[in-house]
Amino acid sequence: MPSLRDIRTRIGSVKNTRQITKAMKMVSAAKLRRAQEAIMRARPYATLLEQALARVASRAAADDQASHPLLAARPVKAAELVLLTSDRGLAGAFNSNVIRRSQRFLTETSDQYDRVDVSILGRKARDYFRARHTPVRKDYGGVHQLASYEKASEMTRELSQRFLAGEVDAVFLAYNEFKSAIAQTVVVKQLLPIVTTGEASSGGYDFIYEPSRGELLAELVPKHLAIQVWRALLDSAASEHGARMTAMASATTNAEDMIAALTLQYNRARQAYVTKELMEIVSGAEALK
Repeated sequence: MPSLRDIRTRIGSVKNTRQITKAMKMVSAAKLRRAQEAIMRARPYATLLEQALARVASRAAADDQASHPLLAARPVKAAELVLLTSDRGLAGAFNSNVIRRSQRFLTETSDQYDRVDVSILGRKARDYFRARHTPVRKDYGGVHQLASYEKASEMTRELSQRFLAGEVDAVFLAYNEFKSAIAQTVVVKQLLPIVTTGEASSGGYDFIYEPSRGELLAELVPKHLAIQVWRALLDSAASEHGARMTAMASATTNAEDMIAALTLQYNRARQAYVTKELMEIVSGAEALK
């Protein structure tokens, strides 16, 4: 049975842990609010841009001169998976879920494609593949350092060049899509070639384009790609803060329950110790009579 000093020491240790987890929860909540505002601002723009691209691309499909090479699908022999994780842990199943989904994607596509390259964002993905001696084509760095439109544009430019050069025939993104502070969904989304899913119908009439459809697509396609990657970065950042806030809230609750249980154990042990002392005093007094 642990001594009173051991129980007091453990109570103090758990209280310190509770302070840390509570502080981390508050920090994550503040960061989540800003990240959530950023993703909510980006989503409407990304949706409308996708719809505009779908309308222009649907009319340019019949005109080879007006179409864009990043819209052209071809038989996939080589693919690339870009995996987004966090740089730090203590975020519940945030990293393990997306890594598990990516590993399943690699297993499922091993018979479909001749080669699947892996590129990563985030230290957790780098540590995972390094521990398993899995080759990584490129490490783009941390998610939070790249969560800007400029960095997303640089990343999509490099991926587009690989696609146009024929080094890969398809590019996929694996990341956590933000739903709410307590809910994130892992998605694997095709980035290249671009699949337009927005509203393509315009009531049966066409537009007069100035500049031409080809020039318009040349401007819309790179912007659409950059916005999609930027949106994935913002989704991943917001999901990370939400997962960490939830995990730290759960850890704080568990610490409070443990403190209550240890305090009860301490009081019982102290009561037993006092009772034992009284019995010894009484027994000694009886022996002196």
